[in-house]
Amino acid sequence: MPPIEDHPLRYQMANELHARPFPAVAAPSRAAYLAIKPASNAAGRDREADRAHLIDLLDRFGAQHPQPGATHYFGKIGKHQLKWESHTEFVTYTIFGEGVADRPFDAATFAVFPEDWLAAAPGTRVTSALIRVEVADGDDGIAEKAREWFVPESLAISRVVGDDLVVAGDFRIDPGGHMRFAVFARPHVGNRRVGRVVQRLCEIETYKAMSMLGLSRARSLGPKMAEFDRKLTGLLENMRGAVAHPAEVLEGLLEVSAEIENTIAQSTFRFGATGAYETIVNQRITVLREERFAGRQTFGEFMMRRFDPAMRTVKSTEGRLQAMSDRALRAGDLLRTRVDVERSAQNQELLTSMDRRADLQLRLQKTVEGLSVVAISYYAVNLVLNMTGPLEEAFGISKVVFAALATPIVLGVVWYLVNRIRRNME
Repeated sequence: MPPIEDHPLRYQMANELHARPFPAVAAPSRAAYLAIKPASNAAGRDREADRAHLIDLLDRFGAQHPQPGATHYFGKIGKHQLKWESHTEFVTYTIFGEGVADRPFDAATFAVFPEDWLAAAPGTRVTSALIRVEVADGDDGIAEKAREWFVPESLAISRVVGDDLVVAGDFRIDPGGHMRFAVFARPHVGNRRVGRVVQRLCEIETYKAMSMLGLSRARSLGPKMAEFDRKLTGLLENMRGAVAHPAEVLEGLLEVSAEIENTIAQSTFRFGATGAYETIVNQRITVLREERFAGRQTFGEFMMRRFDPAMRTVKSTEGRLQAMSDRALRAGDLLRTRVDVERSAQNQELLTSMDRRADLQLRLQKTVEGLSVVAISYYAVNLVLNMTGPLEEAFGISKVVFAALATPIVLGVVWYLVNRIRRNME
């Protein structure tokens, strides 16, 4: 019996679940992270340009190239490890190096990315981060280092994955242009667990930054939405009484509706992506299984206070736009209903007027028919008298007698014929 045939995508889809493994990060170590995104139309960007940019970096270190069409890569470049990933709107580079610098968050690790290579990037920097991984047998010194390295007002620090690690960060951009995160790992924690936590921190920062693009879009729509609201309110006010020119009001409503729908179409992708990124941020924080450290706020609490209000603003803007669209649609339906009612009334008046005209025409027709009967009878009687002229001399009967006898007969015959013709026409 021949083996069963596999679906053409079976192996491709199964391998996709294992395509992006977490890096193994030993403590102590350091990492530099970079996310690049085109300023516009990021989802439709040329992904071959992203891969060409990656290959340019690999060639500088003589490293092996990724497979054609690859969306991820992990390999050694010089003394460091490089992890590259291509996403829907952006690409990310993560450099891992052994040991930590004497100077905390020294940008030397980031210098692995050459300046001319950074300048030639097919996009702009969404975010970048420096991550310092240390070994901490206990809690001693962690709070002091966190206060020294980060802004106390924004500092978020927590125990994660069952107190195996402590993570800290303030989500502020340092003078070098990078975010900073610190990871303190217990001596017994494995390299892959440390790598997973480092990866989660990079993802939280990236998706947070991408989500905030939705807030920028929402804020930019504020003046435009205020103008839409003013126009809609004015048009609805005009509809409260009798509408002198409904066609003009309807044209105004259609114009506003088109502007609103165009704005929704231009914002749908960004707002939809913002919602997806927000979900990822919250999910990544959840899997860290945070516990409070030294009474300080956790990453989840930081997001609740600083990030969630921004996301609510985006959702509010999206809902307000949709409400305006529905409002304009209802106003258009109401105006069209009013116009239809007015047209129905006009049509009814027209039909009534046509009925009156038809009645008058019928009366006129009957009058004309009566006159026609008289006229035809008159000529018919004269014709009969002319035909019976010889009888007058033969029998001595005068024309008056003939006229008296012929007139009723002729009138009856003519009236009968006219009525029969009218009934046949009906």
